[in-house]
Amino acid sequence: MLDLVDRFILHLATERGLSVSYQILVRGFLEAFASWFKEAHGSENPAQVTTDLITGYLIRRKKDGLATSSARVELIALKIFFRWLAARKHIPADPADAILPPRTERHLPDTLNEHDVRRLIESITGVTPLDRRDRAMLELFYASGLRLAELLDARLENLSLEEGWIRVTGKGSKTRIIPVGGAARDAISAYLEHARPALVRSKSSSHIFLSNRGQKLGPDRIRDIFTERAAACGLEKHIHPHKMRHSFATHLLNHGADLRVIQEMLGHSDIATTQIYTHVDQARLKETHRKFHPRA
Repeated sequence: MLDLVDRFILHLATERGLSVSYQILVRGFLEAFASWFKEAHGSENPAQVTTDLITGYLIRRKKDGLATSSARVELIALKIFFRWLAARKHIPADPADAILPPRTERHLPDTLNEHDVRRLIESITGVTPLDRRDRAMLELFYASGLRLAELLDARLENLSLEEGWIRVTGKGSKTRIIPVGGAARDAISAYLEHARPALVRSKSSSHIFLSNRGQKLGPDRIRDIFTERAAACGLEKHIHPHKMRHSFATHLLNHGADLRVIQEMLGHSDIATTQIYTHVDQARLKETHRKFHPRA
């Protein structure tokens, strides 16, 4: 089998033009399988590999702690190898053809509850330019569910406080208009009137949120602001911008918002991406049931 692995890797390099790193990854998976097959079944003949043997090998790998995502990649390597062997008549049939990839594990997004969001935002009570800026940023994150990059690129000409919306450009250069709630409008208005003029320098751009040097803020600085503000108000959880975005969507859903509307505001191209928040809500309901039902 190892001789055929060498020929297959050569095929990936010369006929498929795949990268050296991918060749090394696939070789590692195939050599590990060949070694296991020889040790466990005393054979090096790929024609003796069956569907059940491959399935058993992957189950053992999972029991050894292999993540589902890694198992999918390993199975793909085995599938393309045995498909290649069958196509070139090295084996009578492809034993991996009938094996379906394991389902991807769906990790529920981590969110803040409404009390903690309020606690975080309302802890910023100062009137310095940076206090007003940070309060306005957090309010806007929570009011509109922006991605970090979208907030960093937000410009004055794309904001209408009078009508209560902001225009942002998200993934795939897609533009969307998102509502901005009353609390966020008030905080942004106070920032624009009393704080941003103090941050502006001769070369400042029209970005809404500026650093203390009048420059566009960077992503690391925004993350640091979240961490610092969370620590200052006693929140021990790891707070980051995307957690605020998840909280925005989850709280909308909890209060009865339509999933399609949430999809539009988040800028998801596929409703399936937004549906993860229904699982968050279901998880909350199940936990409540388990905690309070007498026969749960």
